[in-house]
Amino acid sequence: MRAVGLVGRLLPDLRHPARLVVAGFVAAVVVGTALLMLPAAAEPGNSTGVVTALFTATSAVCVTGLAVVDTATHWSTFGELVVLGLIQVGGLGIMTLASLLGLLVARRLGLRLQLTAQAETKTFGLGEVRQVVIRVIAISVVIEALTAVILTVRFATGYGMVWDRAVYEGVFHAVSAFNNAGFALYATSLTPFATDPWITVPVMVALVAGGLGFPVLFEIGRRLHRRTPGRGRWSLHIRITLLTSAVLTGVGVVGITAIEWSNPDTLGPMGVAGKLLVGTFHGVTPRTAGFNTLDVGQMNPASLLLTDMLMFIGGGSAGTAGGIKVTTFALLAFVIAAEIRGEPSVHVMGRRLSAQVQRQALTVALLGVGLVITSTLFLLVITDYPLDAVLFEATSAFGTVGLSTGITATIPTSGQLLLVALMFIGRLGPITLASALALRERARRYELPEERPIVG
Repeated sequence: MRAVGLVGRLLPDLRHPARLVVAGFVAAVVVGTALLMLPAAAEPGNSTGVVTALFTATSAVCVTGLAVVDTATHWSTFGELVVLGLIQVGGLGIMTLASLLGLLVARRLGLRLQLTAQAETKTFGLGEVRQVVIRVIAISVVIEALTAVILTVRFATGYGMVWDRAVYEGVFHAVSAFNNAGFALYATSLTPFATDPWITVPVMVALVAGGLGFPVLFEIGRRLHRRTPGRGRWSLHIRITLLTSAVLTGVGVVGITAIEWSNPDTLGPMGVAGKLLVGTFHGVTPRTAGFNTLDVGQMNPASLLLTDMLMFIGGGSAGTAGGIKVTTFALLAFVIAAEIRGEPSVHVMGRRLSAQVQRQALTVALLGVGLVITSTLFLLVITDYPLDAVLFEATSAFGTVGLSTGITATIPTSGQLLLVALMFIGRLGPITLASALALRERARRYELPEERPIVG
């Protein structure tokens, strides 16, 4: 009877959506770790320890791309397929579960607010959950397939690969790109193809599409299929996401290209066209893609800091990108602008932001800052690496980006386990935290007397 009572007390907790998301990803990491520890997962002569398998499985499921071993030389074809499967499961899982959590949160609104939200965002009802899942899978498969075809043809015709190998590499890099995972079958990532637009441009398009998020992709697709696409109002979410993404991408591309233009170890030896292409790639990839076409360890400290900022912000909500999300960053900017102007409420593009949304954005951002700073401090204590390299590593793990200055494999085991936790929290934290905060909203029965402390 006691056991039955204990199960009864545990089941309500397990039914909480945020806990279910975490439990599902923990299970995927555990299964992936077990598979990667099998002898068949490694090349002959290579052995895989628990930490290595756990780190790789977490990095794949959380679509990060950080690695403690070379994907191309350590893992066998079976091991690479396990990594690819974990990437696909993680990417689809994030897009699907984040979208469904968004539906659940929308259903918890009051009737009047719910009708307003549905009119504004065209949100699905809970009865259409199956359609959401199908559309997420369909969009993912279509984008990955198109990217894989382009890459396959280029690998075969431009680099002399046999067709079966070209297909394998095309599919692997396409899935890795759309899911913003950053895993590559080359020790130096995509550096061998740095100035080849037939490789880097499709990868950029795929990673941007995955990073925008399913709600944005679906709304764009719905507009394209309309007979009168110019009519109707774009949702506030898509307008904020596209505008902020465009601004941040522009800042990244211009900033990194300008800073690295004369760096003899990065863009310096390239021609103008090559500099512009590689600079554009590295301005886009910090949006949690993880691929690189130049040696990140040789970049200027200013470029590393700019990349840190872009990695921390990340991409769109309910997508394969990580970070605190562009909507969170934009909402905080709107709040600051309203406070500077002395306005009592925050208005954005013809809509008013609720106090609840403002508090959620502030909570997600500040907890993210605290987590990155704490992790950076710990890594500084246990290693001899400089601050810029350690901060870059911690931010990359939290933002599930996968870029590294080359120190991941040499960090002590305790530091690697910290990065595992950081990748997991960074991948699921903003999603589950935001949904949990929304679902826990409750009305106060009374208010205490107001008092204003001194600020600043």
